[in-house]
Amino acid sequence: MNILSIFFALIQRIFVPMDMSQTNHLKAYGVAYRSLEVGLEVEWLINYRGGSFILEDNSGIEDDLKRSGVGYSLISPEKEALIKSEIENMNADVVLLHKAPKVAVYQTPGAQPWDDAVVMALDYAGISYDRIWDVEVMEDKLSDYEWVHLHHEDFTGQYGKFWASYANTQWYKDQVRLNEETARLLGYDKVWKLKHEVARKLYEYVENGGYLFAMCSATDTWEIALAAYGRDIVASPFDGDPVGTGEVDFSRSPAFTDFEIIMDPNIYEHSTIDVSQEAHLRGENVFFRLYEFSAKEDPVPSMLVQNHVGTVREFLGQCTGFRRSCVRSEITLLGDVPGADEIKYLCGNLGQGSFAYLGGHDPEDFTHYVGDPPTDLSLFPNSPGYRLILNNVLFPAAKKKELKT
Repeated sequence: MNILSIFFALIQRIFVPMDMSQTNHLKAYGVAYRSLEVGLEVEWLINYRGGSFILEDNSGIEDDLKRSGVGYSLISPEKEALIKSEIENMNADVVLLHKAPKVAVYQTPGAQPWDDAVVMALDYAGISYDRIWDVEVMEDKLSDYEWVHLHHEDFTGQYGKFWASYANTQWYKDQVRLNEETARLLGYDKVWKLKHEVARKLYEYVENGGYLFAMCSATDTWEIALAAYGRDIVASPFDGDPVGTGEVDFSRSPAFTDFEIIMDPNIYEHSTIDVSQEAHLRGENVFFRLYEFSAKEDPVPSMLVQNHVGTVREFLGQCTGFRRSCVRSEITLLGDVPGADEIKYLCGNLGQGSFAYLGGHDPEDFTHYVGDPPTDLSLFPNSPGYRLILNNVLFPAAKKKELKT
């Protein structure tokens, strides 16, 4: 081997394809994240072969790829230049990721791991995170994190509206007791009053530059709590007294407007934002489509929809998707069910920060009833639905100056 060959061998880089050739899409995100954790920059090739990555050639990273079962190849400077030349001449771009975002998951203490698809995705990919809840939020710990996730939560103070079906079960009674004790500890006489304040602090977190990603019931109940802030919208089974009076202010809800709040404790849904009933009737042989964006002009939504397929199988949740008529006109739509009134995926800006909502509970479990066994992600290493979650985890790692919002 001559000196020139040795030189080129030393500056090889690692190409991680994210198209149909990839053996483990989900763990590829974990390797990219861990590369950032050790101070290595990652290039995300938006709209190129499913959103592929170029990593710095490092023996530890290569070992990580092999251990994780992630497909990759070593590429020479000439090959890298050829790839980037292709990107220049197509709807694609290179986004530099420079720092691993510090991640927090807002989750009730004692929640089972399978109660949150994001927790399962993070664990499977090997991405580190902290669990936080109301105490940490009220102690202003949110500013410690670049990315916060909300999942199967109820910021209206109605315990997920499970009262009608599960009031006599031990897990429900334990949930109520924990929430009531926490509210008293923090100086609130009603759980809903604490939850409204937590919702407000999450709003401020995003306004001040944070990134928030929500799924399932956290999407609409956060919006409802903000719009109804300070108003008692919960029936007597939840707080011991009737629903109060007062106006709902839609100017406080970031993504949704002109929705009706469902206050009947016997109805599982929280509001008319949700399209779960319609989605359930359509059944599981339905797919939602991901929108395509200009990678060079719209890098943020482009990053959030990176995938190896253009359509993803529908999955239900307490809030499965969002009624189109309730979505604000300035919100960016990322995915919908064709021919239906359902927006499945969206994002928006709020102050200096941004948020994204993905409807549904578990991308690989259509119904996911209470008590169902956890999803084994080793059976779904190429899940397109779980890829959408992990796109959101990497998004804050991009240099803000490179992103035109």
